[in-house]
Amino acid sequence: MTKNYLRVVRISAWYDLVVTAGFATPWTYALLHDALSAVGTAVGLGGFPPLDPLQSLYATLMGSVVLIWALLRVTRTLPIHGLLDGIARMLFSTWFAYALGHGVSGILWGFLAVEVTFGLLQLVPWARRVTAWPSSVCPTEP
Repeated sequence: MTKNYLRVVRISAWYDLVVTAGFATPWTYALLHDALSAVGTAVGLGGFPPLDPLQSLYATLMGSVVLIWALLRVTRTLPIHGLLDGIARMLFSTWFAYALGHGVSGILWGFLAVEVTFGLLQLVPWARRVTAWPSSVCPTEP
């Protein structure tokens, strides 16, 4: 199970590297913002609000942190990274759902689905271990 689990942690990290790279700088974020907004509008899910400097700041801060976190999980994949990433994905999912509930572009549904999926894949093994308490709980191995 550990080998497969670490593979999931690594795959989720590669997903983050690919998807989040566009959020890492104000220039790439502007291009990504416009592209996602155009796709959302074209498929009837709604566009994004006009780009502003504060939105760009928050997007690039998030993008930068996620990229570094993803690089850590790719280069030094540990089970605890999967647990922490799973928790972070559940937090992200909560905020995606909150935004969707407040009328943000439906294009976020795709991102929400991926976040929930990777979150569950990384948290369920830990939950199984905790429910088997106390014989098989180990803080560093799922």
